[in-house]
Amino acid sequence: MTETHAIARVPMKWVGPLRISGNVANIDTHVPLATYETPLWPSVGRGAKVSMLAEEGIVATLVDERMTRSVLVEATDAQTAYTAARAIEARIEELRAVVRTCSRFAELLTVRHEIAGNLLFIRFEFSTGDASGHNMATLASDTLLTHLLQTIPGISYGSISGNYCTDKKATAINGILGRGKNVVTELLVPRAVVEGVLHTTAAKIVQLNIRKNLLGTLLAGGIRSANAHYANMLLGFYLATGQDAANIVEGSQGVTLAEDRDGDLYFSCNLPNLIVGTVGNGKGLEFVETNLTRLGCRDDRAPGENARRLAVIAAATVLCGELSLLAAQTNPGELMRAHVELERDNKTAKVGA
Repeated sequence: MTETHAIARVPMKWVGPLRISGNVANIDTHVPLATYETPLWPSVGRGAKVSMLAEEGIVATLVDERMTRSVLVEATDAQTAYTAARAIEARIEELRAVVRTCSRFAELLTVRHEIAGNLLFIRFEFSTGDASGHNMATLASDTLLTHLLQTIPGISYGSISGNYCTDKKATAINGILGRGKNVVTELLVPRAVVEGVLHTTAAKIVQLNIRKNLLGTLLAGGIRSANAHYANMLLGFYLATGQDAANIVEGSQGVTLAEDRDGDLYFSCNLPNLIVGTVGNGKGLEFVETNLTRLGCRDDRAPGENARRLAVIAAATVLCGELSLLAAQTNPGELMRAHVELERDNKTAKVGA
């Protein structure tokens, strides 16, 4: 390792265990979080403890997965752009065959478009196996773009990326159409656990979620997002498992739901843009390999299954931290007391050593 290619060390700790069930995995597992915000560890740990006290744990349902890349082409006018778009839609099977010539794992799922003046934005959507798929989607889109320019009359090159993807930006389109894994997590917390572990009530959490996450975010102009701090858990998890951390920009868009069910708490976190992979850039680092292996995400499975497992573990980790923070914020002074006590603990450096 040279000075120009070193590793930035971030404090990391395993937290848990947390219990996960659902359509991808049924497991109890600890999770790694790399962060300078050390109160995150006990906070997620408290959510994990709650999950172990719930009958089914956190029920994580993966409802969709796709990686996108949009290309931009220029047409003579809007009518020519529209004609080109219709031709592209009609040739979807031909385009799928083109993708197979450049990738073993990428599969073209669908093509969408939008026209602005004489500009045609073409959004390709792919399945990408165990890779998060940024590069795979770009390679396939580059191949498709070359093919389209050679076979569709009246269009010319604009850009390999037209920002209609949308990559690493907070937008509405990803939440509507999906980018990455779309995972819904749910947890039913018995009243005794809400009161005994979270030191609050279901009614207080529901009220805070409405006022803070829903109304507060609305007033602030949030884009398809109503949550307290998904980004904290995602960043810690992404850094520990070799993910492209910039994807927390769209990954942290999501909505938290809470219901008071006769004193029990129904709690749900919805993450439509969870971009994770178990192969590809960054996964060759020793600590990443160790962490993915401990999470059971390096086992010999069919393509895509390890990435789905990693996605539901990430989503469940988000729920643990979201629940714990909202519970803390129902009690005056609790959040700041925890930060003061834990962030003044000089053992942090030793934990990450």
